[in-house]
Amino acid sequence: MLELFSAHSVIYALAGVAFLGGAIVPRLVGHLPASPPMLFLGLGLLVFALPLGLGTVDPIEHSETTEYLTEIGVIVSLMGAGLKLDRPLGWRTWQPTVRLLAITMPVTILLTSLVGWWAVGLAPATALLLGAVLAPTDPVLAAEVQVGPPGGEPDEEDDLRFSLTSEAGLNDALAFPFTNAAIAMAVAGGSASGWLLEWLAVDVVYKLVVGLVGGILVGKLLGVIVFRTPDNLRLASRGEGFVALAGTFLAYGATELANGYGFLAVFVAAVVLRRSESGHDYHQTLHDFAEQTEQLLMIALVVLLGGAVAGGILGPLTWQAAVAGLAVLFVIRPFVAWFSLAGTTTPKRERAAIAFFGIRGIGSLYYLAYALGEQEFPNTELLWALVAFTVVVSIVVHGTTASMVTRRLDEVREEESTGQPAV
Repeated sequence: MLELFSAHSVIYALAGVAFLGGAIVPRLVGHLPASPPMLFLGLGLLVFALPLGLGTVDPIEHSETTEYLTEIGVIVSLMGAGLKLDRPLGWRTWQPTVRLLAITMPVTILLTSLVGWWAVGLAPATALLLGAVLAPTDPVLAAEVQVGPPGGEPDEEDDLRFSLTSEAGLNDALAFPFTNAAIAMAVAGGSASGWLLEWLAVDVVYKLVVGLVGGILVGKLLGVIVFRTPDNLRLASRGEGFVALAGTFLAYGATELANGYGFLAVFVAAVVLRRSESGHDYHQTLHDFAEQTEQLLMIALVVLLGGAVAGGILGPLTWQAAVAGLAVLFVIRPFVAWFSLAGTTTPKRERAAIAFFGIRGIGSLYYLAYALGEQEFPNTELLWALVAFTVVVSIVVHGTTASMVTRRLDEVREEESTGQPAV
């Protein structure tokens, strides 16, 4: 007797619906208070809640798979983010980004750790891990508030879009030292005497330097191979977008082999490559391929997150943990980012938007899976529930408001530049 549903066939059908939706949904929700990640989260929640024999999505049970999937999603999105940035390097042009990284991020980690310890009752190492995991903003789910494609209109790289794109590209790497500090603290049992100096020398200085240098070298190498080799070898003349993936994996893998931070190397390599023959049309090809690949990975990951919610990942969530997650999104990040940007040339309305759109997402899930794969921490289920809850709320709230806020800011800028109300 034939089964009513074959899980194998359902997965293929679901993949087809989700990926087709990836092409259609952005066109449907462009002017609505919604975002594609919101809808795919709902799709995953619905499908995995139905009796289709799909099993349960459990990131704790399948921690290694979770780590690898989210890792790929993040590094591809980092390449896409770096390829978008046209703003020249410089202290004045990148000052908002520097402040978000040097002030907002560490202060957010500190305050989140204190909330995790005081309000949720986490052990110090676990509380620090929570702070490190929830600190980075997300390059995967933040398409609505990122800059446009290479060579786009100047208003597509305003302070809001540029700051959030560059911050997300860099703080996904800078969360690593703090995550490793939590791991070292858990191993040492809370004492700093046995690990602090080694952490500063290796996890902060050495790995960041290797990540930066590795990204620069790979980016320059790619620039030579793509644009400056003889005609019969010049990749730019062939229009093959998958070179973006080659650069992603080369920068990440080579830097990780040297024990550096691959996330940093991928983003830096993309930024350096973007500055090679910056007016060449091939940059658009690379960007488009990276963006399409990122979109496919985003769909798969967010559908699986919806499946995890349907499978009960939020079950261990306490009201104290829920309040802590909301505090990170709507109190800690907004206020810390607002004050850290004080004194910059960024207009107040854009400062407010930058502070509010500290989108949490796939990067947080990756760091949690990575840390728990390296070392055992107490309250693992509660940690997963809290982080997943924060990501889900961020997807819904930021997804509802992103297009409306960015559209309104664009209208205000147009009104100020023309002296006429925006149409």
